[in-house]
Amino acid sequence: MNLTLKIWRQKNANDKGKMVDYKINDVSPDMSFLEMLDVLNSGLILKGEEPVAFDHDCREGICGSCSLYINGEAHGPDRGVTTCQLHMRKFKDGDTIYIEPFRATAFPVIKDLIVDRSAFDRIQNAGGFISVNTSGNTIDANAIPINKHDADDAFSAATCIGCGACVASCKNSSAMLFVGAKVSQYALLPQGRVEAVDRVKNMVAQMDLEGFGNCTNTGACEVECPKGISLENIARMNREYLFANIKD
Repeated sequence: MNLTLKIWRQKNANDKGKMVDYKINDVSPDMSFLEMLDVLNSGLILKGEEPVAFDHDCREGICGSCSLYINGEAHGPDRGVTTCQLHMRKFKDGDTIYIEPFRATAFPVIKDLIVDRSAFDRIQNAGGFISVNTSGNTIDANAIPINKHDADDAFSAATCIGCGACVASCKNSSAMLFVGAKVSQYALLPQGRVEAVDRVKNMVAQMDLEGFGNCTNTGACEVECPKGISLENIARMNREYLFANIKD
């Protein structure tokens, strides 16, 4: 395939940035999207030009660092996949592809297609822990009976990889699906109830402090989430937050 790429180039956080056009030929439909960018960068380096900076790590859909905004969609036109799992067969010969970083005040651009998502780390640090002592007192995993439905929901919430697609897809740049998933994975289990009140209050407070918007239930976050995190987690977080404030 022969493609035209319109890629956001920005030298640093203070640079204005702009879209730059690139032509790339003989792209195999079996390439992943990141492999296609690797080929583009190899060509730019050979010509003595600055390669396009983009984030990646595992390339297995686990780490979430490959997050790109492709043709107006977080992670591109496929569903249930991260950018590294997106293949070029989703595009057609002669297509023009727009590639941008995630756009959110809380995700400032570092360079080109790389954004700073450390706001997510700070939210997790604010409340993502349990105080159950397991040091020298290891307990069998099945020692505490847990309802199968609750265990399944907790596991589903825990599959969130923190890629930020929910934020990029939301018209308000809300992080409530991410925070809801992190709250839910603990709130649904007895081990997480010890810190439940402080956890949800601290994480929500940190989310607001980071500058994320609020949720208006459009559902775009769930649609674009590569792990299919359910909107039910936002509702659960809201219930947990209401209960925490009533309890105080």
